Amino acid sequence: MKQNKYDDPKFFSAYEQMPRSVKGLEGAGEWHIFKELIPKLKDKNVLDLGCGFGWHCRYAREQQASTVIGVDISEKMLQKARELTNDPLISYLKTPIEDIVFSKSQFDVVISSLAFHYIKSFKSICEKVYNCLKSGGIFVFSVEHPIFTSRNEQDWYYDEQGNSLHWPIDNYQIEGVRETAFLNETVTKYHRMISTYINDLIDTDFIIKAVKESVPSNEMLKSIPEMKDETRRPMFLMISAEKENS
Repeated sequence: MKQNKYDDPKFFSAYEQMPRSVKGLEGAGEWHIFKELIPKLKDKNVLDLGCGFGWHCRYAREQQASTVIGVDISEKMLQKARELTNDPLISYLKTPIEDIVFSKSQFDVVISSLAFHYIKSFKSICEKVYNCLKSGGIFVFSVEHPIFTSRNEQDWYYDEQGNSLHWPIDNYQIEGVRETAFLNETVTKYHRMISTYINDLIDTDFIIKAVKESVPSNEMLKSIPEMKDETRRPMFLMISAEKENS
């Protein structure tokens, strides 16, 4: 059974109150970096894996994408996405990312935001994305940074006064399951080294175009004082890759 915490009413209610859920893309601390990796979407067919509330789907249409398909495992997520969407050229599909089946070369661009660290095999996702991308198509995704996912306790190390001293890293080279807390619930994530993300893409014949690590925007640093801690370690890893023209 694929993991689906978001259809739990208590968990979903907490998720709805997160800044990125309320404010959309502008509430996501990494958006100012991630959007620079997304290619021009005008007249493109776009797939969003783990679309959540559909923010990236609607952004793609704002950029004049031809069609957009958003995929998510959660019915509650998709219900919210449909409520926020009034566009017949955006469609939403309820299915686990691991089970997607699309036509060969169906899409020009595949996007995914913060979903793949919940999936056991990243290599299998690379293969599925490669198959459904056109030649020259772009694959852009973000995941929780391996520095962030290395330990079950995804938190700072604090002194006796509660000050955050440093971000500990342990068992970095031991990939696999991490049982960790998110929104006061236990969730299963999968830790991978940075090299695994890169090499799985290369082994699938993708060409790496860019690798970025999250840092808060100047606006967020000014408006949210606690964001300064986000300059001490990257929380997210973002990669752009291209399917070579054949």
